Amino acid sequence: MFQIDIVEQCKRNDRKAQLSLYNQYCQGMFYVAMRFLKNPDDAEDIVQESFIRAFQKINQYKGEVTFGAWLKKIVVNKSIDFLKSKQLKTVALNEGYMKAVEDEDWSIDDTVTLKVVMDAIMALPEKYRYVVQLFLVEGYDHSEISEILDISYSTCRTRLLRGKGQLKELLKTNKYVTGS
Repeated sequence: MFQIDIVEQCKRNDRKAQLSLYNQYCQGMFYVAMRFLKNPDDAEDIVQESFIRAFQKINQYKGEVTFGAWLKKIVVNKSIDFLKSKQLKTVALNEGYMKAVEDEDWSIDDTVTLKVVMDAIMALPEKYRYVVQLFLVEGYDHSEISEILDISYSTCRTRLLRGKGQLKELLKTNKYVTGS
């Protein structure tokens, strides 16, 4: 059965079709949530809430992107909202006046593992961590990240540039970056 047919059945509240979509995407969405939350129980909760939200809002799905991409956006937003709710206090910083400059070239030593890079990303300040993770790990572009995080396009570019710079410094401190 084609995915479009399954989604159409879900729009008619077909429980078997919903279970089929759930089975198809639950593991992948769990990994997405885990990259943000680092806690399997929280990730499971977020995935469950995301599927509930997706099935409640499935009539808003227009098929412009794959169902998986649409669902992934819900999981990412729910994960970020969860993390924000856990923060004691956040201070908004107006970065709209800042201008992004071109990124310099840098490379990472071939011996560096994905875990080392992910740990370094997790060590970044929250405002940079989300942008860097959404861009480098999840593959979103600046426009999509701006929409997800509700920030301007220029703020997104600035945060990505600064976040990548801090990531480079973290890796350099641990002797993983070569070059300048």
